[in-house]
Amino acid sequence: MEKSACRLAVLLSGTGSTMVNLHEKIEAGDLSAEIGVVISSRRKVLGVKRAQDLGYPVEILSRKPFTKNGEFDSRGYSEALRDLLQPYRPQLLVMAGFMTRLASPILKTYDVVNVHPALLPLFGGSGYYGHHVHEAVLEAGVKISGATVHFADDEYDCGPIIAQEAVSVREDDTPETLASRVQAIERKIYPKAIDLYARGLLKREGRRVRVLQKSE
Repeated sequence: MEKSACRLAVLLSGTGSTMVNLHEKIEAGDLSAEIGVVISSRRKVLGVKRAQDLGYPVEILSRKPFTKNGEFDSRGYSEALRDLLQPYRPQLLVMAGFMTRLASPILKTYDVVNVHPALLPLFGGSGYYGHHVHEAVLEAGVKISGATVHFADDEYDCGPIIAQEAVSVREDDTPETLASRVQAIERKIYPKAIDLYARGLLKREGRRVRVLQKSE
């Protein structure tokens, strides 16, 4: 009997470009997975429409009810997300531009992966997202940047690293030109890392992630 595809829950907050990339890789047979549900932290974003157009179930879980006096209740949000996901029975949660830090109720229930637009542990942590990362890279004067796929934990950009790929930083780069090349790397290595997980070829050993030749 053929093994069923790994069921993904894709979490987004914006355009949904990562979700569309995963959809295309699945359709092309390059990713051994299926998208079971898309969760957005924002209702009026392009990613919601794109997911609906592709026929995926979409759920909205806004941050607003979990924010009081400027403080975000990450644990409460994660508990609500866990309950929302339960009927869909995902095997892996994929953060796709999801601008919310998750807490133990989710992290103890599911494996969660994320992609970051730099070579972690450099240029990661609170405040380092999107163009802020590329601005920091250029300001620091480093000669290479890139993308990192990692398991998520309860700290921003600190989970065990699954895959990385570098790009050269050019003398005439702007945050926009650097972002374009890094995003091309993200579109390549993120589906590959998810496919390794889906095929049972990733083994976590403390802070390290080992890629297996076959399932163990």
